[in-house]
Amino acid sequence: MSHPLSRPGTRRHFLRQMGGLGGALLIPGSLRADPAPRRPQVAAIFTVLRFRSHAYNILENFLGPYYFNGRLTDPGVDVVAFYADQFPDDDMARDASGRFGIPLYRSIDQALCRGGERLAVDGVLAIAEHGDYPFNERGQQMYPRKEFFDQSLAVMRRSGRFVPYFNDKHLSYRWDWARRMFDASREHGFALMAGSSVPLAQRVPPLDLPAEFELEEAVSIHGGGLESYDFHALEVLQSLVEARRGGETGVARIELLTGERFERARDEGRWSRELVEAAMDAERSMMARRQAHPRAGVFAAPQPNAAPPPATSNTNLPPRPAGPHAIVITYRDGLRATVLKVDSSSDRWNFACRLRGEDRVRATALFNSPWGNRGLFKALSHAVQRLFIERREPYPAERTLLTTGMTEAVMRSYAAGGRPIDTPHLHLAYSAGDWSGLRELGQTWQIVTAETPQPTDFSPRPFAELEQH
Repeated sequence: MSHPLSRPGTRRHFLRQMGGLGGALLIPGSLRADPAPRRPQVAAIFTVLRFRSHAYNILENFLGPYYFNGRLTDPGVDVVAFYADQFPDDDMARDASGRFGIPLYRSIDQALCRGGERLAVDGVLAIAEHGDYPFNERGQQMYPRKEFFDQSLAVMRRSGRFVPYFNDKHLSYRWDWARRMFDASREHGFALMAGSSVPLAQRVPPLDLPAEFELEEAVSIHGGGLESYDFHALEVLQSLVEARRGGETGVARIELLTGERFERARDEGRWSRELVEAAMDAERSMMARRQAHPRAGVFAAPQPNAAPPPATSNTNLPPRPAGPHAIVITYRDGLRATVLKVDSSSDRWNFACRLRGEDRVRATALFNSPWGNRGLFKALSHAVQRLFIERREPYPAERTLLTTGMTEAVMRSYAAGGRPIDTPHLHLAYSAGDWSGLRELGQTWQIVTAETPQPTDFSPRPFAELEQH
């Protein structure tokens, strides 16, 4: 017989069990907020819901309890409406709608209004990643993030009420659209959150840069593809360097280096080999500790990522660069930074930097989870829930606006054969504040280990069973 938490109605069962806590989340005391008068009701609008899609990885942490920093956490919000843009052969949206009692609407307008004429939710969870969407001439997949935003904004304007909005990953493949999205949130005064899950991952070894630090150089290393994983690595980079003395001032130039140009730049020392080696050493050290302690939670070897490749009907994609590539970034305040693609690994997220006046290099590897990249979405989901509950941005939307523009400039440099791209439009200044309480520090991976079976159906995890492992 299945555990009660795995049955339909899991969310309600969990809330009955936790009744004395009301709507409060089980979170570290530094972030604890007074319970909201009522739980925010959220519309989830997504491209596709299938196994290991972004919608799957996020929503599984919204429809039942999940672990964050080792503590069983109530989402604190209720998903009350679905909209799916596409229904692939392995679609899970229809089944999830029926089992969880969440209506699946035919349009974004209907989902936000819950079948009525006026906005009837307290937040919008927009997940436009994965699915069968065409590519443009630069090789950018044209996910409908701006379209989702525009349709949601139209409902808010018509209703005279504006609610927090989450946009998964970068704001758009087009800079002008991304800027309009950001500006609309400021014009109408609603919280906008976007970006990557990777900056919230556990740092091994722990790395926290001192207050008012000054940087000489930084590198961020990934093992994935052009644009899609470059964006993640840019977010890792930005999430660490944005708190330097004086705050963020923006980016002056972006240059993509591939092939012979990459090799020549590497040999000329355009980025520090010492930083690169330190960043890779952090990953090697983490892997060695996992192999030495295969049952030690966080150091268990990750299960392979099983997300299906993005489907596409476009067979005329521009060729992607083979081998390594580098993104050389010149910040307005003189900081030098480089994003490097090294070999092939969806689990590689490494960072290193040198502070002014220090001889030693500071480096870390970001550990996604024993379940691969799927585990990153627990911390991200927790941060998004704070957005809806507190109605404020957990960290600056300017970060994702900047990294969106940086990613778009990378693709323009690629289309121009590696020509450097001046970026006066990325002269964006902002201060980051302290968002450290939103990061996973590793306690969850003492409970969810590589030996913990991954659910493959779309059901909340029976967490009581986890604690028996």
